[in-house]
Amino acid sequence: MKSFLTLPRAVAVLALLALGACSSTFKTDYNAPVSRDLSAGWRLKDVQVVVPAALTVSEEPSVFPKADIVWREDKGTDRKAQIAKILDDAATAGAQGLPGTRPVIVRLTVARFHALTFEAEALPYQGVGVHNVIFNAEVLDAASGAVLAGPTLIEAQVPAYTGAEAVAKRKAGVTQKAVISADVKRAIAGWLGIGPDPRMQFNRIGG
Repeated sequence: MKSFLTLPRAVAVLALLALGACSSTFKTDYNAPVSRDLSAGWRLKDVQVVVPAALTVSEEPSVFPKADIVWREDKGTDRKAQIAKILDDAATAGAQGLPGTRPVIVRLTVARFHALTFEAEALPYQGVGVHNVIFNAEVLDAASGAVLAGPTLIEAQVPAYTGAEAVAKRKAGVTQKAVISADVKRAIAGWLGIGPDPRMQFNRIGG
């Protein structure tokens, strides 16, 4: 008896195989948190997000476009401004608990912001897909501009939802932005020594 795949199924399998080539270990990680004794003296004045002009952006409708920045959920195509806003909001929430009196600026310089495309999110599989956000973080004295901590490379990589699970999560209000923002918030709070240590790793088909 002949066996065959329908076209949509075949496309999905090929897409999964393409992602499988990128199967790896991912993590939310940084080398070491800021000393609690140090950060206890700081108070957040501002967050600055730098998105270097050299970073590439893709609008390609594919499972895994090759670019530094891949983002789809916000309308329009000013992706650098959109991801800057996401990181600004998340870092502000993560650093809001600084308890001291010395005004500081938390500055993030983006290296990668690779969320799932809608094509990848629609794959009829679970346990695949990664939101991959990487940036350098530093703390500056708001008055003098002196660097008080960092720069430290922070990898905020978190499992993404696909297929039926993604549909259910969206209906419940759990968007890609919500997942990414929560992970970045935890990473910033942990790195600043004002929240639980969020560092973890996981195996996933993604990139």
